[in-house]
Amino acid sequence: MSNPAALVQKLWNYCNILRDDGLSYGDYVEQLTFLLFLKMADEQSKPPFNKPSPIPQGFSWPALLKLDGDDLEIHYRHTLEELGKRSGMLGVIFRKAQNKIQDPAKLRRLIVDLIDKEQWSSLSADVKGDAYEGLLQKNAEDVKGGAGQYFTPRPLIAAMVDAIAPQPGQTICDPACGTGGFLLAAHDYIAEHYQLDRAQKKKLKSGTFLGIELVDSVTRLCAMNLLLHGIGSEADGQTLESGLPVVTKDALATKHGEYDIVLANPPFGKKSSVTIVNEAGETSKESLIINRDDFWASTSNKQLNFLQHIFTILKQHGRAAVVLPDNVLFEGGAGETIRRALLKQADVHTLVRLPTGIFYAQGVKANVLFFDRKPAQEKPWTSKLWIYDLRTNLHFTLRENTLKRSDLDDFVSCYNPKNRHDRKPTWSEKNDKGRWRAYKYEDLIKRDKINLDIFWLKDEALEDSANLPAPEVIAADILEDLQAALAQFAEIANDLKR
Repeated sequence: MSNPAALVQKLWNYCNILRDDGLSYGDYVEQLTFLLFLKMADEQSKPPFNKPSPIPQGFSWPALLKLDGDDLEIHYRHTLEELGKRSGMLGVIFRKAQNKIQDPAKLRRLIVDLIDKEQWSSLSADVKGDAYEGLLQKNAEDVKGGAGQYFTPRPLIAAMVDAIAPQPGQTICDPACGTGGFLLAAHDYIAEHYQLDRAQKKKLKSGTFLGIELVDSVTRLCAMNLLLHGIGSEADGQTLESGLPVVTKDALATKHGEYDIVLANPPFGKKSSVTIVNEAGETSKESLIINRDDFWASTSNKQLNFLQHIFTILKQHGRAAVVLPDNVLFEGGAGETIRRALLKQADVHTLVRLPTGIFYAQGVKANVLFFDRKPAQEKPWTSKLWIYDLRTNLHFTLRENTLKRSDLDDFVSCYNPKNRHDRKPTWSEKNDKGRWRAYKYEDLIKRDKINLDIFWLKDEALEDSANLPAPEVIAADILEDLQAALAQFAEIANDLKR
């Protein structure tokens, strides 16, 4: 089957049967991941691949195929437990794995009718990878599951990567990688824009990317996503075990290397916290203030910490593109300290005000900040911050009016990836509807608390009642604002309880 959409539909139709048994979309994608890995390992141990299988004897795909009924369910559970104890790629895929399919007949159908019928290893990486991405997208759309927080809109990722324009040989890190969208987009960009020799192709498959993820179950989805796209293994004689491009750990705990490029959408939700259970069994959340010698300020605001962390893991002249919520641009205290230091020690050159209604996490008002790390010097490195307003008078939704890559064409063209030092504003006194203009460093540091939440376009809905958007758009905007306000009130209420 060479059509990713048809493959997704086939896999997804089966999910609807399993949902009757209480399986969530996320559980289903996870079970598919375990079974796909076992099937592909078996395929690759046979001609024409003839690679040694990383799966221990007795736990392979043929062993599952032979069984039925309770025997199948018991053996599958033992397989997951056993593989979860292993190191390397097996550990990443199977750590803490559990069988969530209670009905052995349905498990058997999934194995025999769905997974075993395809030769996954002979499908092109595009087909396999796009099919799996399609499943992850559907999982993100399931509002109840909450998986949307790990899924950045793909058109936004594509535009960020097009602006950064990665080159062969550069190392690329995402310290909050979710299901691996940024790493995949950067891989595809390099593969499509450059004629790579054999050594460069090998480096692109293993040695270029690193993803870090806090949650085991998301790491496994990312690892499988990269694997199906041919990253991190299957390169020149590598087995499924070697070349791990993704690890589970707390990226903020320590500096974990230096990279040429960092692309990230750190998790939303302002506070870093840890749940404490006392002797009486009562739970409370305690704020985690991160104290690191290489940070400019100590704070429990997760995004401010990610912003500082990303600066520390950039090489000199390394480049970053990061999705950040509005509060990072205007929050006082540690926020002001961090913005001041960043403007001085990095060339903070571009900010995109993103529209609402594009993220699966509700009530999010966010931006993309682009900056380059620079060596220490007295003079501030930022000279001009160019801002593109993709928010004012623009309305997107997750269903009817979704964000498309073409909606970001004008921004990428204004960004001018070939020579970002040669930019032309589209805003002027004569053209007050222009969405692209620059602010000088001297003007930025005079602003109260160095607030970078800057806008200049007139909101047409406020100016002219005849221009009001459709009622459902107004309702969606109000809902976004209320959800954002509620999230902030919840934070304040939690703080007051302490």
